[in-house]
Amino acid sequence: MTITRSIVIHGAKDLRIEEGEAETCGPGQVLVRIERGGICGSDLHYFNHGGFGAVRLREPMVLGHEVSGRIEALGEGVDNLRVGDLVAVSPSRPCRSCPYCLEGKPNHCLNMRFYGSAMPFPHIQGAFRELLVADASQCIVANGLSAGEAAMAEPLAVCLHAVRQAGEVLGKRILVTGSGPIGVLCVLAARRAGAAEIVVTDITDQTLAHARTAGADRTINTATETDAMTAYGANKGYFDVHLECSGAPAALASGIAALRPKGVLVQLGMGGDMNVPMQAITVKELNLRGSFRFHEEFATAVSLMRGGLIEVKPLITHSVPLEQAASGFYLASDRQLAMKVQIEMA
Repeated sequence: MTITRSIVIHGAKDLRIEEGEAETCGPGQVLVRIERGGICGSDLHYFNHGGFGAVRLREPMVLGHEVSGRIEALGEGVDNLRVGDLVAVSPSRPCRSCPYCLEGKPNHCLNMRFYGSAMPFPHIQGAFRELLVADASQCIVANGLSAGEAAMAEPLAVCLHAVRQAGEVLGKRILVTGSGPIGVLCVLAARRAGAAEIVVTDITDQTLAHARTAGADRTINTATETDAMTAYGANKGYFDVHLECSGAPAALASGIAALRPKGVLVQLGMGGDMNVPMQAITVKELNLRGSFRFHEEFATAVSLMRGGLIEVKPLITHSVPLEQAASGFYLASDRQLAMKVQIEMA
């Protein structure tokens, strides 16, 4: 019997490292020794608040869905991977048979098994484990990247999906509200897609510095530059696309005011229910679009990183060993100090 350690959340601020028996891989599966796991905003919601919005912890749950590691064993029939390969492991596991999967919308799967999610009950256990059995189809070869970079494939895929939701961005003016990891990755994704101008807002200088490093043309601290967004609202607006990454009602409202008529608002920040200025959306004929998770964009994220077309390493500001996981969560909760905190699982 092989023992593996996992990072388990029992309630707000109640994070434990627990031991259990490792699974064995079956046909079409692989055993991955996880090396890095990135702490995501949803992980922080579970850690700090026991959930977000209507989603609440109702049982202990292994956290984590931004992971990478090395293939340790192959199940029967797996011939596209090799023992020793570094892989990014996609947390997206649609059933492939429900109506939405059959319609080509796997991110809306009715039976989705997305790592570390308390949306269904029983909860879907996460990937912060030393040993993880995954479907071979979830694993994208990331040889040539560091384990830390490979673990960034998941948040990058989120942002690639969001930019895709925006439609054509070539030559467009883009506003990104929220300069956490998702906001900064949206800067990288939008620039790669051909955006002509990108402005980023947030309320901390530290996070905005990362947006500038990623290529933002202008950054605005709305806590100290309280009138800076006003000019963008002149003549019915300036921006063609607003990528709202903060989940903050004030950021949403400022972006709507700054969008040009028939502009596109993509909401991907998950902060709970928000008040939406619907009349402003109506009179400007704005397009309001949600952006939820991803699927095929995961492999694209790995490809872009391996090709040197998107550089994520500057976003990884801290890493902590598994034994100090709780300290890592407290660090990741401090936006003044950290951008992306990763846990060294091996």
